[in-house]
Amino acid sequence: MTACIVGWAHTPFGKLEDPDIESLFGRVALSAIHDAGIEPAEVDAAFVGVFNGGFSKQDFFASLLLQHVPELRFKPTTRYENACATGSAAIHGALDFLAAKRGRFALVVGAEKMTATPGPEIGEILLSASYRKTEGEIPAGFAGVFGRIADSYFQRHGDQSDALAAIAAKNHKNGVANPYAQMRKDLGFAFCRAESERNPFVAPPLKRTDCSLVSDGAAALILTDEETARGMAKAVRFRAAAQATDAMPIAARDIIRFEGARAAWGKALDQAGLALTDLSFVETHDCFTIAELIEYEAMGLTPEGQGARAALEGWTAKDGKLPVNPSGGLKSKGHPIGATGVSMHAMAAMQLTGQAGEMQLPRADVAGVFNMGGAAVANYCSILERVD
Repeated sequence: MTACIVGWAHTPFGKLEDPDIESLFGRVALSAIHDAGIEPAEVDAAFVGVFNGGFSKQDFFASLLLQHVPELRFKPTTRYENACATGSAAIHGALDFLAAKRGRFALVVGAEKMTATPGPEIGEILLSASYRKTEGEIPAGFAGVFGRIADSYFQRHGDQSDALAAIAAKNHKNGVANPYAQMRKDLGFAFCRAESERNPFVAPPLKRTDCSLVSDGAAALILTDEETARGMAKAVRFRAAAQATDAMPIAARDIIRFEGARAAWGKALDQAGLALTDLSFVETHDCFTIAELIEYEAMGLTPEGQGARAALEGWTAKDGKLPVNPSGGLKSKGHPIGATGVSMHAMAAMQLTGQAGEMQLPRADVAGVFNMGGAAVANYCSILERVD
């Protein structure tokens, strides 16, 4: 059975006044239900993505949805966590529920409240998505992990600082058109390329403009089967949904190849019966600019070691041959951990249904969505298309 997205909701990302996850749930859960044109009582199950890891003393989040959607009482509601791919894990739970024909409508909610936590604690919490036995003492936390990945990539393929700056500049330029983005400012290539007081090194060779933003935010989706979706106002079909998990220790693999991402993309494209060239655009996981660069190679856009070409030659710009992150990506949109995967699917659905506003691409027929947890450990890839 094929599943479809038939409704969505999205908060702005950034430093929000919402005091907690429960409040963020309240901003998107009912809105997504209403956007789908159904009643709350029609939702058969809910799938909740929250990383937490110490951002909140409150845990056990799934049942908190009932404060805002009391009609969910006595229905299955489950919390998912898979590092930065937590939102996509919740989506896969909903897809499995629908495939098993256990219900007709599934609600997926992803959220995170990060900005109330002091900076040093944020770094420590995020480092728990790496292998602490061997990576726990890396300076600069998770940014330090990706700094080491960037350094290893540079050693093998040469200094790619120009390409990383081009990726940052592209995503910030795209983010200007995104009303949900945390940073809506076109910083330009020169600013992103140069080390400065406003753009210092965080984990060399990565600068501040190479790192995604600490954010609060939430997003939600309503999923249903295709037969039901065809009678609704809008529908975006999952032509494929693939997951590939790799070993967590970066020392256990060739870390600059993102082999788990490569496997997820291969599975998804095979499942969809498509080639990368059939896609209109991609939303990919640019937690750090080096991640987007390596993901170009993992998805097959360029050969290994040549990802810089895609960035520097404009292949991935909004008017390029494969636009990547027309939403601005995590780089400008922000990265509230549990909300990210749900947000990426919502942004793609907006494009495919012509509802992306100023972000809208001239052609948006088929989309690829890649969401990654840890350093290419939890890898999820979806191929989405509009149901006509």
